[in-house]
Amino acid sequence: MLYDNDRCLVACILPDGTRTRARLFSGFLSHYVIGDRYGRPGKGNDKGSVEGLVGWARRNFMVPLPRFASWADFNAWLEEQCRKRQAAILRGHSETIGQRLERDLQAMAELPPAPFEACEQATGQVSSQSLVRYQTNDYSVPVAYGHRDVWVRGYVDQVVIGCGGEVIARHPRCYDREDMVFDPVHYLPLIEQKIGALDQAAPLAQWDLPAEFHTLRRVMEARMIKAGRREYVQVLRLLESFGLEDLHVAVKTALRIGAVGFDAIKHLVLCRVEKRLPKLDLEVYPYLPRATVAKTSPASYLCLVSGDAT
Repeated sequence: MLYDNDRCLVACILPDGTRTRARLFSGFLSHYVIGDRYGRPGKGNDKGSVEGLVGWARRNFMVPLPRFASWADFNAWLEEQCRKRQAAILRGHSETIGQRLERDLQAMAELPPAPFEACEQATGQVSSQSLVRYQTNDYSVPVAYGHRDVWVRGYVDQVVIGCGGEVIARHPRCYDREDMVFDPVHYLPLIEQKIGALDQAAPLAQWDLPAEFHTLRRVMEARMIKAGRREYVQVLRLLESFGLEDLHVAVKTALRIGAVGFDAIKHLVLCRVEKRLPKLDLEVYPYLPRATVAKTSPASYLCLVSGDAT
């Protein structure tokens, strides 16, 4: 396979023309058992077909400039366009591109069981603010890992942080400089202990939660004030184990049936995940008697100050 002399592939070119591979690229070649050849520096005609295909792909796939929400969406769209092109028959050939590909695949070796980790690997230490620095940017990890040694894998679209054999944090990769990337869930255990910092904590400042969560907080604080605020954080900590969509549905259900509390919401989200009926909605149990509690009237206590009291 013929390669260009990009810096990410070739660390340096020796006087005799021998290439010293970059460490990550060398690992890639060893993983897939690929032989490498390199074009001459500044000689694009050494790989003219490659340059032609790059230009064709740019004109057909990148004009007008496509926009996608994520790298995964972009890659899926590119794969779809390439698969459509497999039905084409190029000049000078009698078979489609797909048919020629099938014949080539039969001559190729099987892929390794696990894909190559195409990422930059580094090590670091968690700071007192539960942050790990990677290429000038700071990424949050759970507060339980403060001052621990961690490893970092930097992919083109995400940064993965782990401790020992466990992945403890994933973040979208930031290409700015000296920025901080927070996951608010990482700081909830600390905020639960210092509940007064709920409205001032920087990691929670840009947290955009559905409107039902704000309604839940108002109801809990109206009932129990400071204790209600702490119970609201306990509800948010369910995001450590469940997805936001499942918890959102549980919160809406709790508000609808009036079961506003941490235990009730945890029960509802568990029932949703396990696909079973919750035991909080009395509509599911029509045979149970309904209890009606009237509002207390102050006039009911007048008998206690009158002569009728015994």
